Amino acid sequence: MQRGRLYVVSAPSGAGKTSLVKALMEREPRIRFSVSYTTRTPRPNEIPGRDYHFVSMERFAEMAAHGEFLEHAQVFDNCYGTGVRAVEEALSNGEQLLLEIDWQGARQVRARLAEARSIFILPPSRTALEQRLKARSTDSDAVIQRRLRDAAQDLAHWAEFDYVVINDRFDAALEDLRAIVADRGSHLGKQRPEVARLAAELLDRP
Repeated sequence: MQRGRLYVVSAPSGAGKTSLVKALMEREPRIRFSVSYTTRTPRPNEIPGRDYHFVSMERFAEMAAHGEFLEHAQVFDNCYGTGVRAVEEALSNGEQLLLEIDWQGARQVRARLAEARSIFILPPSRTALEQRLKARSTDSDAVIQRRLRDAAQDLAHWAEFDYVVINDRFDAALEDLRAIVADRGSHLGKQRPEVARLAAELLDRP
């Protein structure tokens, strides 16, 4: 049996990652989400084992100490992690998995599973990024500016990824994602000159 593949998708806030990943999963039923572990309390509509594996802080710390996570991180007061055993079993069974995490988690995955393919999603411009962040909430300008600074910190790591998708037109960006998971994405590598130019603009660097 041919070994499966793990795809890691990351993006700064406001790049449209969640909408793109949702659309990708709807059109590519052979790909499934990797179910993560978390220490936070389940929400009313969440089902253990489908949305997350819910564990105590003590259990999470024990798993981390024993190297049971492919990647893990603490976000505010809660911890999140990807179980390495479940991922390995799925890949051994020829399954295609998708992991939606930040650049720090993606870096951990690459360190432990070099065969994973990583995808970074960029907004088409700084103006578009700011507009999307403003459209998502009624936060003050100060909060929007902080989110832009946070996004810039995420953007600074785009070159660590194998592929870069520019989310200018949603349908085109979705087709780019589909090309990557179908092994037709060689033209979407991070080395494209237009990607470096866009990243410099987004980071406001010469």
